[in-house]
Amino acid sequence: VQLVESGGGLVQPGGSLRLSCAASRNIFGFKEWGWYRQAPGKERELVASITVGGRTNYVDSVKDRFTISSDNAKNTVYLQMNSLKPEDTAVYYCNLEAPGQSYWGQGTQVTVSS
Repeated sequence: VQLVESGGGLVQPGGSLRLSCAASRNIFGFKEWGWYRQAPGKERELVASITVGGRTNYVDSVKDRFTISSDNAKNTVYLQMNSLKPEDTAVYYCNLEAPGQSYWGQGTQVTVSS
């Protein structure tokens, strides 16, 4: 299974981006999608997650600014990022958790700068 991310780029502070991540095939019994990010010199952190049932979770620093959603029929997860700040600059990775397996995308760069 491959996860392919898209939607990263350069945006000014206060701007918006929408990340997408598509799985190459359906994963039977998958549990949860997640978006992680890793800034230079920092550890990878979980930004947002969504279960197969639609329950979402966010790190405090992105609450009310980011929204995670999924289209399970399309095996795709999205991260809508609004009111972006320079501290949101990082490589963003999508993750898919399934029984006994964890899948990762290749990462997409998000840079917030004026």
